[in-house]
Amino acid sequence: MQEYPIKRGLTKDLETRIVAELKTCFGVEPEKTAKGYRIKSGALKRLDVSVGTGEKSVIIDTESDISVSDEVILDTNKRFRKYLDAITGFSTKERVKRVKSVPE
Repeated sequence: MQEYPIKRGLTKDLETRIVAELKTCFGVEPEKTAKGYRIKSGALKRLDVSVGTGEKSVIIDTESDISVSDEVILDTNKRFRKYLDAITGFSTKERVKRVKSVPE
């Protein structure tokens, strides 16, 4: 499970964006769960997305299917990174930089 901060100014209508971007990036209709939304796509047996505390972050929990081909894994990873970029407002490079700058 991983929590990703949302860029300031993008927290408005976060839940609506979560659903819309799941449809756009993965091409599947998300299922509503008690805590958020769930999809199954490609190399992901399960991808759960929920709004974090204070609606300033998203919490993503995944379960991978390692029995799929390398092409499917690469495509799923690309779609997942694109989804994170769209939801958080931060690029992959910016997310890595932010994680490295946080003291443990």
